[in-house]
Amino acid sequence: MPDGMQAAPLSPRHGCVTPEFDRIGSTGIRFSRAYTPTPTCSPARASLMTGLLAHNHGVLQIEHCVDEDQSVLRPDNAHWAQRLSEAGYRTGYFGKWHIERSVQLDRFGWSVNGAQGSDLYVQATSGKVDPEDGHLDPQLTGYRSERPGYRRLLHYGVTDIPVEKRSVSIPADLATPFITAAAQSQEPWCCCVSYPMPNEALICSRGSFSHYDPASLVLPDNFYDTFESGPALYRRAQEVWADLSDSQWRMAMACYYARITEMDSQFGRLLRLLESTEQLDNTIVIVTSDHGRYVGSHGFDAHNFGAFEEIYNIPMFFSGPGIPKDVVTDARGGLHDLCPTLLDLTDTPSIETADSTSFSTIVRNGFRSDDQFATGYAEYHGTRYPTMQRIAWDGPWKFVFNGFDYDELYNLDQDPSEMINLAARPEHAVTVDRMTRLIWNKIRETGDRTLLEAHYYSMRFATVGPGA
Repeated sequence: MPDGMQAAPLSPRHGCVTPEFDRIGSTGIRFSRAYTPTPTCSPARASLMTGLLAHNHGVLQIEHCVDEDQSVLRPDNAHWAQRLSEAGYRTGYFGKWHIERSVQLDRFGWSVNGAQGSDLYVQATSGKVDPEDGHLDPQLTGYRSERPGYRRLLHYGVTDIPVEKRSVSIPADLATPFITAAAQSQEPWCCCVSYPMPNEALICSRGSFSHYDPASLVLPDNFYDTFESGPALYRRAQEVWADLSDSQWRMAMACYYARITEMDSQFGRLLRLLESTEQLDNTIVIVTSDHGRYVGSHGFDAHNFGAFEEIYNIPMFFSGPGIPKDVVTDARGGLHDLCPTLLDLTDTPSIETADSTSFSTIVRNGFRSDDQFATGYAEYHGTRYPTMQRIAWDGPWKFVFNGFDYDELYNLDQDPSEMINLAARPEHAVTVDRMTRLIWNKIRETGDRTLLEAHYYSMRFATVGPGA
């Protein structure tokens, strides 16, 4: 589970070098329309673990950027790792956690704790080098420091420090002895290997960078989006990146793809370990991400503003016993839906909630009927700057209800780059009403109390209200 990995670089014919991810895609099933229920690390990962939307599990934004009594994971919510542990599974978690503050993973069903901040993880950092400390090629490095009062931030950079000497290798380093020991046991086992990459500063090793020629990379179709019909906040966020040249954006893209190539190499280590321990044929292997990243799309980077596919559409691959090979499905499976799906696939007692639905039948059969997972739903509460959004997908339609500006409507079949906001056009008023009702239905079903009570005079933004 990488952090901030778009679905697009793992799609066929993209050009990003990912032989190990491609291998799993060809030996299993790939969800081309998988999505995150929220494009922010902490709430998205909490939704994966609990099957709940953010308003129900309580982690509304990044847990470490607010006071200790805010964005707190509610203690009475069940986690799928707890279900597996109760069923006799040996469980191990390694790498980025970022869901709650204690980092006491045994409370959530993980018997071996190798999360960032744990004793195991801290011990594993010995001998690793931080490339930011003077180990970057100055000709291939870019910083963000254009406005007074803000810290200078590293945007991208290339280092001669190989992957195995950097912290990017730690999660697989820690998972290796766990999987090796589990292979010698008769117990079933579950291992989660989680990364803060390819998000954060786009640092990559020269060997990974060598696969890409920045000058030949094509900027995204929506790179020059002017948001003429979009929320003003998007234009303001775009201004942060306005001083970057096209060549600097191409460098950022090349380093991003190189980081994904590094993720691929770490995943390959785990696949080879499964093969050498004769576990691969009896193991369900899943590749996904918590959310995506813009890297130039719509003139943005990071993932903090906008409701666009680059940050919502995530990779999701399944491979293993009983799973059809080389299948692509357009089912809209959500990261939160993965919680009940995992329990179904392991014949473990499920977690029942209106927030998520198992798509295990699609994983097993490789297809969906017309009414199965044709719709999707997500919510966003902002990161540091509170920003309310609710998002619904239905077939080709995507509707964004904005609590801070005018709404958005896109036809993803006709406008995959999301450049034409149709929400204000009279000929689409019926679609806007229908999609708004879909959102209100989900809000009622999942008990999103804040918006259910949005009847006050000054909050009547939607074309139809909560009772519709």
